[in-house]
Amino acid sequence: MTTKFRNLVVGLMLIGLIGLDGGVSAASLKNVIPATSVAAVGSKAKQLEGTWQVQVTLQNCQTGVALRTAPAFLTFEQGGTLVETTAVFSSSQRGPGHGFWEHTGGKTFKAVSKAFVFNPDGTLAGTQTITQSIEFGDDPDVFNSTATTEIVAPNGNVILSGCATAVAHRME
Repeated sequence: MTTKFRNLVVGLMLIGLIGLDGGVSAASLKNVIPATSVAAVGSKAKQLEGTWQVQVTLQNCQTGVALRTAPAFLTFEQGGTLVETTAVFSSSQRGPGHGFWEHTGGKTFKAVSKAFVFNPDGTLAGTQTITQSIEFGDDPDVFNSTATTEIVAPNGNVILSGCATAVAHRME
């Protein structure tokens, strides 16, 4: 891996983690969410559905030490789809994330999104997959999440992985 490419990937990891729990493979997005899970979510889905403004804190996975914060938007659609964007990158460095979410019980949800990342010359560097565990407290307009991310090169090799926590507020 060239130094320039490695620096780009490290930069993407440090400033591009957004709303992020548990390692994920590309295969995990293939069977996005069973139809029965969407129906089972019921009224709990209404709690997550909508658009959220998120403040992400990137962390050292081993120590939990905060490295940086970054803003993001997450939109959870009825039926279990997810779109996310971050203001940190230009569209030439990282595309929007697309994925799914599901209710996992009580006040908790799981969300997985995937975005393309690009080299400085515009060629595909790989994909970033973010998996997050979302939990609501007493306020239905605020949630906390923990997440992990993984950047995978087009050849399937994992380039980098990282961790983050986030606080999200419902946009009105």
